[in-house]
Amino acid sequence: MAAGKNTKNAVEPDIHMSTTEPDIQEKTTSDTSQRVEEPPMYKVFLHNDDYTTMEFVVEILTNIFGNSLEKATRIMLNIHEKGVGLCGVYTREVAETRINIVHNLAREQGFPLKSTMEKE
Repeated sequence: MAAGKNTKNAVEPDIHMSTTEPDIQEKTTSDTSQRVEEPPMYKVFLHNDDYTTMEFVVEILTNIFGNSLEKATRIMLNIHEKGVGLCGVYTREVAETRINIVHNLAREQGFPLKSTMEKE
């Protein structure tokens, strides 16, 4: 309300309103011994093949799995040398989504890159 204006039309609280509490009571319970269980986590892996380029694997590791270029290069070399490499650990839904993205991008580029997951 602007200063200096007539406040006659302002709504004022009715001091004659009933202040009795309703007959409904809310019951709250708290059981501190009950924990929220964390969802199971899944490791996502990329597998080596003879056709997918190292550059493409690094691109996947940086763009899809959020690794730095340095870390992505180390993971890619691990995949190349050992046949498989850990990309990250996620909830099931996130792991499945990332695997699907990897497979779709690889197929679009003509690569047979394989990604799998296993429960941690």
